[in-house]
Amino acid sequence: MNVSYPSSEAKKALPKKVLPFLKSPQFLLIGGFAGVIFAGSMLLWLPWAHQAGQVSYLTALFTATSAVCVTGLIVVDTGTAYTPFGQIIILLLIQTGGLGVMTFAALTFQMLGRRLSLQSQMVLHDSFFQQDIGSDFRRQFYRILLTTAIIEAVGIVVIALALLVRTGDLGQSFYSAVFHAISAFCNAGFSIYRNSLMDIRDNPVILFMIMLLIVTGGLGHAVLLETWRWLSSKVDRNGTVLSQRVLSTHAKVVWRMTIFLISGGALAILVFGLTPEETGWGEKLMGALFQSVTARTAGFNTVNCGALPLGTILIIIFLMFIGGSPGSCAGGIKTTSFAIWLVEMRSKLRGFREVNISGRQVPAEILWRNTILIRLAAAWNILGIFLLLFTETHPDIGLHDVIFEQISAFGTVGLSTGLTEKLSVAGRLWVILTMFVGRVGPLTVAMWIIPERHVSIRYPKARIMIG
Repeated sequence: MNVSYPSSEAKKALPKKVLPFLKSPQFLLIGGFAGVIFAGSMLLWLPWAHQAGQVSYLTALFTATSAVCVTGLIVVDTGTAYTPFGQIIILLLIQTGGLGVMTFAALTFQMLGRRLSLQSQMVLHDSFFQQDIGSDFRRQFYRILLTTAIIEAVGIVVIALALLVRTGDLGQSFYSAVFHAISAFCNAGFSIYRNSLMDIRDNPVILFMIMLLIVTGGLGHAVLLETWRWLSSKVDRNGTVLSQRVLSTHAKVVWRMTIFLISGGALAILVFGLTPEETGWGEKLMGALFQSVTARTAGFNTVNCGALPLGTILIIIFLMFIGGSPGSCAGGIKTTSFAIWLVEMRSKLRGFREVNISGRQVPAEILWRNTILIRLAAAWNILGIFLLLFTETHPDIGLHDVIFEQISAFGTVGLSTGLTEKLSVAGRLWVILTMFVGRVGPLTVAMWIIPERHVSIRYPKARIMIG
């Protein structure tokens, strides 16, 4: 029996191939999320983090993944299966995943007085900023943390006061406000109530505050900072504007698509209808508006999603697939990707060579990345639907339940028609993987697994009939 061992030259070449793969910006992001998920699952698996006999390691891993990926899908009730210690762990995982693992890594490096590598700063800038790598990274970074703290603090105060008036219990009201405000701003959708927000859907103050937190959390940190600077332009006593800032093209696209999707989604849900429990027009309007907002990656619900008409379920699936905006706590393909896809299709149908949006030309590189992103997202979800149809054989499960669950996991939404608790072991493992891919982005994963290669070979052109 002949055994061949690698030569000394091969041994030297191996680290040169592996090290760039492990040091890539994509690996920093993917490895960071995976590490936090593993640590969170171990903490949630501790005996004092959950009620005895209710949480296995797979359940703890599912919950940790859902929290870090700010999804909100659960296989056990958060308020009863986990102890206060476990709920605090979940809340910390939500905050870590909402701001991004790389953000907290940057905070640690800043506190230790160390500098981030250029690749790490590239990942952060791709996630949060539109400025180039030479901009003031530290100032922008601290502004993100300050903005997050202020918005969440305002939400906590408003929700706590509304719950205090409702229940009269100061301690429980404050704790519930902290949990739901952070969960809403991070677009996580976790709730310590058994039926999410269905039991308090008659309180417009809480619902509007939750919606405001969801929208601000889904806009993106860069857009929030830019919008604040735009609104705080200096004006003298005579009403004359001293310095008028102009929103960037990115911010304009994000705001327009956000308003369009919220209003259009609410109108479509009203047309197709809600559950029979919403009788008056006031309840229907509030329910439609809330579901339109929360469907774009938040995951809270004030209605029973399993009882919704199929047309409404299809509208929610569409909103979940689009998701929020880049650099935010939201998932999905993102609002800007959907906007670029629309204008690119319009331009090509009209025969235009350039793709313009808001009076600006979209670079070819962005068009290429956007096309690949949407194709990867579609391919991943089609594969997931087939896999879940194969693994989930419960007689009460329909095709719409599987599609809803798959898109909800990919878009890190957290809404479900009731399939999550019935998932098999294989189904749970696939949903865990889908939540992870949906949070870090399918394009990030693909670029990490399949590195870019420059090929100088050109083949003859072929004429192939289509359509």
